[in-house]
Amino acid sequence: MAALLVSVAYVAAQMLADIGSLRIVLFLGLSIDAGTFIYPITFTLRDLVHKVAGIKAARTLIAAAAAINLLMAGFFWFVSRLPADPQVGPQSEFGTVLAPVWRIVMASIAAEVIGELLDTEIYQLWVTRITRRYQWLRVLSSNAVSVPVDSLLFCWAAFGGVYPAAVVWGIVLSNVLVKMATTLVSLPLIYLVREREH
Repeated sequence: MAALLVSVAYVAAQMLADIGSLRIVLFLGLSIDAGTFIYPITFTLRDLVHKVAGIKAARTLIAAAAAINLLMAGFFWFVSRLPADPQVGPQSEFGTVLAPVWRIVMASIAAEVIGELLDTEIYQLWVTRITRRYQWLRVLSSNAVSVPVDSLLFCWAAFGGVYPAAVVWGIVLSNVLVKMATTLVSLPLIYLVREREH
């Protein structure tokens, strides 16, 4: 039951983050894609799935979330291209807000898959080669590597050449800071579920 609930939360957070990433905002003086406010929790949620269901379940979840996000973007694109009912009005706001920017969608999904798989492998390395103790350290270590990689991949693939380099680097910096802060805040969650028996 725990694996199911955490998996649903993971996919929901991924979807909300991908939608939020369409908007760039200022936060504490730094440029940041708004999806970053929810996306970092996915790293810890994935760790929880890994802990209760194992590495195969974690990898499957990552692939499933990527497919669902791609399906969501395709659905929003399809709906935004359909003609509006003239009796209701143009309803242009839907397309303005939710029609996908394919470059951002693809950059987001690619960074999510690569970052989350990297996080999964480092987490597994800790569990199998280093120690099963210090659960907080396995989460912190895996996120310390995957967060910067994810942020660099996403920001430069999504915004490189579109915005000035200084803005892109600002988005990278804010992504890393917010994601690592979220890691620290969400760290105790790893103790909410029981370790899978091997």
